Amino acid sequence: MTMDDLDAEISYLMNQLEGEPGDSHELFFRLHQILETFRAEGLPVPQNLLKMEQALDAQFRKDADGSGG
Repeated sequence: MTMDDLDAEISYLMNQLEGEPGDSHELFFRLHQILETFRAEGLPVPQNLLKMEQALDAQFRKDADGSGG
């Protein structure tokens, strides 16, 4: 995946999060894939995306435990 592809994917995800988020699990999965690509290619992972991944993961774990509202 080229840097342009990664930028396009990130832009798409950010637009999805700003608009109607739809399936947040799908967005989390795509974000996770992008960050894994960064890691596999030895690229630095943007902190804001890493924090977003961690926050979504924590929310899904909370929801899975039945304490998510």
